[in-house]
Amino acid sequence: MKIAATYENGTVFQHFGHSEQFKIYEVENGKIISSQVVDTNGQGHGALSDFLANAGVKVLICGGIGAGAQNALAEAGIQLFGGVSGMADDAVNSYLAGSLKFNANVQCSHHDHAHEEGHSCGEHKCGEDKHGCAGNHCH
Repeated sequence: MKIAATYENGTVFQHFGHSEQFKIYEVENGKIISSQVVDTNGQGHGALSDFLANAGVKVLICGGIGAGAQNALAEAGIQLFGGVSGMADDAVNSYLAGSLKFNANVQCSHHDHAHEEGHSCGEHKCGEDKHGCAGNHCH
């Protein structure tokens, strides 16, 4: 099984849609057998879910993530654990131990309404604080 974490300088990067790197972990029998850092080549929100699906990833650990990206991951069959911070390796080990602390509702609190065509939460800091929008309005 493959697990990915949004990645920056060893930590879980806090904005999925701006992720420039993922660390992808190969797991067998509940243990990490290998890992590698991969560049996203500047791909944005929608393309990132395809990028992960094409890499065979089944689980994503990340910080903030908007509803559109969550839906794209769900459609790709990737299980999401958002609202995670700290060291990426520690987060994956916590996941494997069944003790990962995550936020099942990690999305912009203003995402309860329909968006205009093509809108995403990309320019906002969604999910990065306890209010869900770090003081910015997502519309």
